[in-house]
Amino acid sequence: MTSVLSYRPSTSSTGNINAPLNRQTSLSSFPSTRTASSPSMRSNGTPNNNVPPLPRRGSVSSSSRAPSTPSSSSTRQTRQQIGISKPTRRLKSQYPANSTERHVEYILVASFHVDRGPIMEHQYPGAISGDENMLAELMLPDQVHNRKEDWTIFFLHKDTSEEVDMTEADGTDSKIDAQGDGGNGVTNGSTSEEDEIDGPKLEKEGNDHEDDEGGEGPPLIYVLNLVNTKHDASVKRGAVVKAMAICTRHPFLHIYKPLLLLALEEYFKSPYPETLESLYEAVNSMDLSLMPRLTMLERHILLASDAKDLFVEKFDELIQQRMAEEANNNSVSSPNSPSKGSADIVGHRPRYSVPRDTHEFESKVIYNQIPVPIKVPTGICPETIGDFSFIKLIQTFSAPHAASPQPFALHPHLTTSGAYTHPVIVLINALLTQKRVIFLGHNRPSGEVAEAVLAACALASGSVLRGFTRHAFPYTDLTKIDDLLNVPGFIAGVTNPTFANHQEWWDLLCDVPTGRMKISSRIEQPMITDGMLYFQQQNPGYAPNINGIGGNATSLAANGDAAGDAAFMESINLSIASRHGESAIRSKWRDYILKFTRVAAAFEESVYGASALYIGAAEADAGSHGVHGHGYVWPDDATKARELGANVWRIEGWRNTRSYYAFIQDLAAAWERKPIRSLDLAHQHDRLRLLKLSHEDSGAIYVALSASVKTYDEICQLLCVTPESNAGLFYISLGLFHPNSKVRASTVDLLERIMGHDAGRHFWAQLGRFAKLAFLRAKRESAKGNDEGDSPTENGLGLSMDARVRAGMARNS
Repeated sequence: MTSVLSYRPSTSSTGNINAPLNRQTSLSSFPSTRTASSPSMRSNGTPNNNVPPLPRRGSVSSSSRAPSTPSSSSTRQTRQQIGISKPTRRLKSQYPANSTERHVEYILVASFHVDRGPIMEHQYPGAISGDENMLAELMLPDQVHNRKEDWTIFFLHKDTSEEVDMTEADGTDSKIDAQGDGGNGVTNGSTSEEDEIDGPKLEKEGNDHEDDEGGEGPPLIYVLNLVNTKHDASVKRGAVVKAMAICTRHPFLHIYKPLLLLALEEYFKSPYPETLESLYEAVNSMDLSLMPRLTMLERHILLASDAKDLFVEKFDELIQQRMAEEANNNSVSSPNSPSKGSADIVGHRPRYSVPRDTHEFESKVIYNQIPVPIKVPTGICPETIGDFSFIKLIQTFSAPHAASPQPFALHPHLTTSGAYTHPVIVLINALLTQKRVIFLGHNRPSGEVAEAVLAACALASGSVLRGFTRHAFPYTDLTKIDDLLNVPGFIAGVTNPTFANHQEWWDLLCDVPTGRMKISSRIEQPMITDGMLYFQQQNPGYAPNINGIGGNATSLAANGDAAGDAAFMESINLSIASRHGESAIRSKWRDYILKFTRVAAAFEESVYGASALYIGAAEADAGSHGVHGHGYVWPDDATKARELGANVWRIEGWRNTRSYYAFIQDLAAAWERKPIRSLDLAHQHDRLRLLKLSHEDSGAIYVALSASVKTYDEICQLLCVTPESNAGLFYISLGLFHPNSKVRASTVDLLERIMGHDAGRHFWAQLGRFAKLAFLRAKRESAKGNDEGDSPTENGLGLSMDARVRAGMARNS
């Protein structure tokens, strides 16, 4: 990670922010120029062992850097030399400084009164809901007096387009949405499927960014609530119970936990509205204006990578924009006075710096003269709310199953691998097919079941699907059961054991303390659909039976895990045991959900002749770049029929859900912004990865990729289908070994463009030494073929790979 260093003020001039400044380069930086024929040497005369070099960015921002530097201009020239077309639009902030949107909209305080029960003490700056009793009950969970501290999370729906005054609220709508679907855009009493599907359309209001995905930034108010119990013998019942909640529209509500701890402690000492006002002003003064706005493609790349300086160039660019604006403002207001930036240089105090890890933006909130550090996630995807752990959720239900497997009651949608289907797969199937799911945590903190609900929603979404959190209850209680049952396909967290005794209330019960799941005996059985009948007619040997197991006895004997779920869960548990980390597990789940949607699209095309889950099939099949084809890839027709048969029930169950229709809407919106439409990059990459292709077929794919992937956004689209969890650029680099020189040259051109890309340089760094040596050899051949001389040319990045590779080869010999 390149560090940001302070600058020494220039001795030739004072107060000039545009003066060139010298700084010490990072140890990992390469000289900007180097003679191609001389190998890199250490101070002791031995060759350097960095082989081949990793393209580095031209500059790193700091507080005292000038708004424009020679290194940044050389970076732009590099992109032009390689042929990368960088977007010309001005980089925007995720949360602009001049935005009227507040980080926190409401702060609530509730307490438990001995005679009246839960009561609302304060709502600041105004009333969020007319039903104060309902909010107070949610803020004070069951048995909270037995715990010193507890956290709860719940959702509210409050449409800002209908707000005339911030203190006005519709009590009926707020009550229903807080108890029910968590702000799904409809009331709990409404079961109209059209309303449920059309509800997410409100999410695009007030969002003019061309790269926004439909469904991101829904009009929900996320409520983070802290409850404290202080024992006091002088009061009735011997304890004082108070709760404070922060209401925000930002999904990263977990960042406010340390502030709530401080504020609630302060409120116990000073229970007045002024205490809430000071917290309200402090959190809304948090500066996130230097947090860049990433496109959906960039967010997917960021979340799938562990590189700590990924897209650091965007932070750099945003800092330069800010410093240029400040320099202009200072020069206009007082031309003869030193600028703000130069004052910081003289004092050696860096004002701006790039983050140490670009996955998080570092800021701070000063509350009661205490600077509280805050880390805001840079890449936020739909259905990702709060701080939760996939690993914790998977281990909770995997460990008991591994130690003592217990059979499930067979259900076609849920037990896709029979009675001993893995519990996590049963949970995913229940969420995908819109079943009623309850997480029960008897004698456990309410925050534990809330975390499980949020993790389950993100697990089923995989950053691909949406429509789960809008019908989620991270925490609810028995008094809200009537409203809960009016919501189709809810996901709820409860602590009252009474729920376990009413199987008519739920379809799948997940007992958090024991790690066991139970399918309700009252669950509704699915009907035979036309798609199942059509598939049975086309593939009688692989048609699923009524128990949800695909195929007849012969095909099952050949492959008992046709859907691949058991093998997938084994790989997940192996990754967890190997300590691969949360990001690696989330990346695997994204691949799993993405594969499910692609298999579902193939099923619809096979059965119905066309699929709404794939847009642009005609363009991809036209073969405009010499290759054609689209969709998921199987090695043969038998494997395809077997896997489709194993997924028929859950695909047909998913086709009538909210997430299915929302996914179709998202695909249509994404198609309008898709950089490459005439080539299915995922399909062609899967062909290289899974099939044994002839030299002609594989060569055509490499040439087509090189011809179609040229601009910045196009490279982002390619990198999304080649994440590190999917071998990265390995299968693309195999084109360097193709017997056709034209194919090798095309692969070199493609890799050079990727090397010059902000994120692509990290993918290039992950390639092995063997592939990089092949790249050098193919580049040398290409240079000779173009009559440019026998000596290899520079790669356009100010780096001599020939010298470094020759030095490494000499050491090996």
